[in-house]
Amino acid sequence: MGAGKDTVCVIPYTFLAWGDGVVKQPGSPGDLAQKTAAHRLLQSGVGLFLLGLLTGFAIPVLANPRMGLSSHLEGVMNGMFLVLLGLIWERLALPSTALRVAFWLAIYGTFANWATTLLAAFWGAGESMMPIAAQGHNGTSVQEMIVSIGLWSLSVSMVVVCVLVLWGLRRPPSSARE
Repeated sequence: MGAGKDTVCVIPYTFLAWGDGVVKQPGSPGDLAQKTAAHRLLQSGVGLFLLGLLTGFAIPVLANPRMGLSSHLEGVMNGMFLVLLGLIWERLALPSTALRVAFWLAIYGTFANWATTLLAAFWGAGESMMPIAAQGHNGTSVQEMIVSIGLWSLSVSMVVVCVLVLWGLRRPPSSARE
């Protein structure tokens, strides 16, 4: 190497998870935890996709079939979201705490979306938060409150998940990892 030349040192397949100060390498506990979480997201996504498909069979017998269709679509779409999240999970450069928060909020938000709309369909509720899907169906005050709390909490959860995932994808993967 001559004087004045820049040198680059590449360490294959390592990355720094910004903020936690731990370099994760293949086979390390952090790497294994991220692989396990990715696999669990894939499993949960396929499971939720299946629940969404099965919800489609129940549409005709629900108190509000239009809300049942919404639940069916939420299950299918949120299942796909979890599968997609599982596929990119190992690319996220986040502290371990942020990964855990994103994981559990994603699980909660996606399943709560399906379950809350299914409850609203079963009860014939949802007018206060989803007037188009509710089509004039209004449940008791307790039912409407449960639906409202479910929808607000899952909405906040999913926004936090998307912000964390976007933050975790802020750096492109290094050519050494590919």
